[in-house]
Amino acid sequence: MILVTGATGTIGREVVRRLPADLPVRIMARHPERVAGATRNARIIHGDFTDPASLTDALHNVHTAFLVTTPDGDDDTRFLEPARAAGVRHIVKLSAAAVTDPRADDLITRRQRHNEDLLRASGMLWTLLRPRAFMSNTLSWARSVRSERVVRALYGASMNACVAPGDVAEAAVRALTGPEEAHAGRAYTLTGPQALSAAQQTAQLAQLLGQDLRFEELSPQQARTALAARYPTEITEALLESARRQHSGSKADVDATLPSLLGRPARTYRDWASDHLDAFRPAGPARD
Repeated sequence: MILVTGATGTIGREVVRRLPADLPVRIMARHPERVAGATRNARIIHGDFTDPASLTDALHNVHTAFLVTTPDGDDDTRFLEPARAAGVRHIVKLSAAAVTDPRADDLITRRQRHNEDLLRASGMLWTLLRPRAFMSNTLSWARSVRSERVVRALYGASMNACVAPGDVAEAAVRALTGPEEAHAGRAYTLTGPQALSAAQQTAQLAQLLGQDLRFEELSPQQARTALAARYPTEITEALLESARRQHSGSKADVDATLPSLLGRPARTYRDWASDHLDAFRPAGPARD
């Protein structure tokens, strides 16, 4: 039995779609009605990290679990002990590439490192997936592209070896379904095939859309104001610190792990954007 958490999120929903139809799968979600793409053998149940009884039900008879949590809470602590008690053998955890950067000391990265440490100390087998930024993060530009043909972002020339969510999900499925000895105790840094800046991504979107798009660089204060409208202060400051590290070149390295895992090249930003152009077209769905 494979348990999937985070099944309505960026990576979890792609994992659900890619799991083989002949495997027993249980999907835990706070909103089961939002889960899409599950195979006929998958059972979707209500579950919440803050509800111990629902965790007990979700973890019953589970061999391997895909763990997705937010780094600003205690969900890893809440999940790992019940998982160990239930006899779960292997946890595949979604983390982040920043944990390997000694210069990264923002709140989010510190918590991610802490959560990795909890898993390694749990006594269960573990695999860590450490992706760079998701290409899908550029969907946050969709509204301004549709209405103004403008992209606004901080540090437009800074480079990031961003990765396609589908590639991260495929790596997760390999770890969930492959031989344990091949993946247990391994930490995989997952990047795309090239580092791109926001300005370069804007140029590629413009070519694919057949439209002229303008890039406008936000000042640090403008970025702080925009983030503060969505996040608590400590998360806002962590995200700004992450952007400053990217500006210094810390996220530009391309890692060869993903092509090795998948047996094929990682998808490019142009590949990903080509599949999501409707989000950026004026008549496209509002998926900001």
